[in-house]
Amino acid sequence: MKEGIKQISKEEKIKEEKLLEKIISGKVVILKHKNKFLGIGEGLRTKVNTNIGTSPDIVDLNLELSKLKKACEYKTDTVMDLSTGGNIDKIRKKIIEESEVPVGTVPIYQAAIETMEEKSAFIKMDSDKIFKVIEKHAKDGVSFITVHCGINLKTIERLIKNPRKTMVVSRGGSFLICWMIANEKENPLYQNFDRLLEIAKKYKITLSLGDGMRPGSIIDSTDASQIEELLTLGELTKIAQRENVQVIIEGPGHIPIHEIPTNVMLEKKICNGAPFYVLGPIVTDIAPGYDHITSAIGGAIAGWYGADFICYVTPAEHLSLPGEEEVIEGLISAKIAAHAADIAKGIPSVLNWDLKMDEARKKRNWEKQKNFSINPIKFDKLHKKYFIKKRDVCTMCGKYCALKLIENSLKTKIVF
Repeated sequence: MKEGIKQISKEEKIKEEKLLEKIISGKVVILKHKNKFLGIGEGLRTKVNTNIGTSPDIVDLNLELSKLKKACEYKTDTVMDLSTGGNIDKIRKKIIEESEVPVGTVPIYQAAIETMEEKSAFIKMDSDKIFKVIEKHAKDGVSFITVHCGINLKTIERLIKNPRKTMVVSRGGSFLICWMIANEKENPLYQNFDRLLEIAKKYKITLSLGDGMRPGSIIDSTDASQIEELLTLGELTKIAQRENVQVIIEGPGHIPIHEIPTNVMLEKKICNGAPFYVLGPIVTDIAPGYDHITSAIGGAIAGWYGADFICYVTPAEHLSLPGEEEVIEGLISAKIAAHAADIAKGIPSVLNWDLKMDEARKKRNWEKQKNFSINPIKFDKLHKKYFIKKRDVCTMCGKYCALKLIENSLKTKIVF
């Protein structure tokens, strides 16, 4: 931990004593991967996660490794392997081995899928199976796991009394809810939370408490079921923090812009300041193919108000398994949102990046602008689309470039 504090303190430009206080209070967590450390939480740069992984229909390990490589190349902070098809153990181990950044997983997926294969129905899953899979992931070296502990029988009762337009869109949440209804039993992750804490302590992994009741449409946002789960997560967070287990809280979901500040405030208040990990939020439901944009809008606002960790959303969201290009688009959009939020938060050194770009832009130094851009490859492609050699202006304004007109005017005192 000492080594991690020293590294993060230097990178984030925060005093070691202050960082340690935030870690002790649970407001910052540290993820470790291959002797590198990543801090997530209050006062630190807003981090971005990239989801990869197979589906039941498309199983191509090379594709997933290619997506991983691109995510690392474009400087994601973490990746999550959400594989639900093929040899899940092999895929996870290979992703952990090749990843340059911390890796997260959702063990309930594998527990449910293997039970389906072994017993023909995932509702026949036993609680020991869930915990055995969790321990397997921890042994393999994942840095954090999503566990849907906040769903319990009371949550289901609340959902039935207050039905939604889109009901439940969390895959992990739906597995557990179906299991609980079929078996008339409590959620093992909630009922045996102490067992989960023991695994977390043994392997030093961070628990990302999943949002099984996140809204899947803006009409269902900030409703009784979502808040019911959040209240439970708040109780579990305090238990985990007392046991010195690091906790992240996962959040919504589809949320209209005007409700985002309230959602962040509620999470921080109810969950004792634990880092908030948001999916988007997606601020409108009408833009399939552009949900990297709808989520970036929500992510920037959520980050501004205090969310600490943004899960990217790709243009393929709601439509298909993302490919390499969709991964890049989703990641860049989320990174823009995180950076915009960090400017508003006043995170040290963040604004300096923009100032360097401004100086290069003023001087029409295209090489420096490319280097300072968040996606140099796309910068180069667009800049050279109608490229004219031996000019310091682009083809948008040409000889009427405002920057150049003013520069020449001030030099010669000639008014155009």
